[in-house]
Amino acid sequence: MSLAPATSAADSAGRLVPFGEVVAVFARIGLLSFGGPAGQIALMHRILVEERKWLDEARFLHALNYCMLLPGPEAMQLATYAGWLLHGVRGGLVAGLLFVLPGAVLITALTIAYMLAGELALVQGLLFGLKAAVLAVVLEALVKVSKRALKSRTMIVLAVAAFVAIAFLDVPFPVIILAAGAIGAALHAAGRSSDGSATAEAPVVEPAGPEWTRPSLRRFLSTSLTWLALWFVPLAALQVTLGADHVLSVEAGFFSTMAAVTFGGAYAVLAYVAQQAVEVHQWLRPDEMLTGLGLAETTPGPLILVLLFVGALGGARLSGLDPIVGGLAGALVTLWFTFVPCFLWIFAGAPYVETVRNVRWLAAALSAVTAAVVGVIANLAVWFALHVLFGEVGEVAFGPLSLPSPSPLSFDPAAAAIAVAAGVALLRYHVNLIAVLFVCAAAGAALALT
Repeated sequence: MSLAPATSAADSAGRLVPFGEVVAVFARIGLLSFGGPAGQIALMHRILVEERKWLDEARFLHALNYCMLLPGPEAMQLATYAGWLLHGVRGGLVAGLLFVLPGAVLITALTIAYMLAGELALVQGLLFGLKAAVLAVVLEALVKVSKRALKSRTMIVLAVAAFVAIAFLDVPFPVIILAAGAIGAALHAAGRSSDGSATAEAPVVEPAGPEWTRPSLRRFLSTSLTWLALWFVPLAALQVTLGADHVLSVEAGFFSTMAAVTFGGAYAVLAYVAQQAVEVHQWLRPDEMLTGLGLAETTPGPLILVLLFVGALGGARLSGLDPIVGGLAGALVTLWFTFVPCFLWIFAGAPYVETVRNVRWLAAALSAVTAAVVGVIANLAVWFALHVLFGEVGEVAFGPLSLPSPSPLSFDPAAAAIAVAAGVALLRYHVNLIAVLFVCAAAGAALALT
């Protein structure tokens, strides 16, 4: 697999795009990529389409549509796709890495700082305010996704069913995704789309672009083998060297699975990650999951970088190494096994994008998955709300149902006040997210110090 493209890259107007300029622009995007996937995609559109005119509107939207179909962080994969269009594999590598690494370095440093000073009153107060604000952030995400996804009665039913399955029946997240996809495909086979309308044939889109963007079986095989080796050889090496039960081996396997099933973005999978990391593996506490999400919201890069916080704490506490060394090792393992698969999806699959786009049953299946994701995010909002607003949350079983049971005496009015204020600022007045998180963190610090 060659890193150099076969021909010179050109923008939408046919002008050559120097590789050094691509590096500089994607470094800028990586440093400014705050605000979650919506803000990040808007930033790339402004820079790549409007300012630089490297991609035209149709090609940018086509790339975005493909990335939305993939597991993993869609904004990071869109950056990788755009770099790949301009300069082949080396362009995609540079764009994807520059989108991820600034935030990865920062959140790892913040995690180490949390491990060293997390018990200080000031730090605890800052994190208290952040956690309360994150509840409003998750609620805002739920509202936005619901407006886009729930456009028919069928979609609403799928969302409610997914919520019940994951919240009350403890059905694993991958099972919910597969079931929703199967339902969407079955609806298509019955002659109805998941939005309730009759299915129609999609227009055929003819592939266009540089030589490396055209399908090639030889290139597909070499690319797939290369990235599969980069994914699974280190996984096998960790298990052989450290043992299958070592925390770093378990993290490598766990985050590899997450990379393959995280349809719908970070919010969709966080409930499952939180359940497994907190309750099953005991890498961190429930309140620490909220802390990690707050840190990820305030740093550049994809929100899924919250997983580095999870992996670092697990490595620090259970690896048997020095906590700092174990934390850095856990963060590195998490970073590798979360993002290496993203490059595989783009470099191997992008040349076949036109074919994938015209498979109607696949589009119907993924529409149903999107609806189910709304139910999963709703469960995440409930889970976060309970652990933010109550100090003690138990569980009560009613036959097959498992219901949360918060202690009324452990209700925290200060957390509720900060969360409500953040919700009003975000949902009613559309205040900048970073500003809201900063003010809430300051409010938490003030409460802790007084």
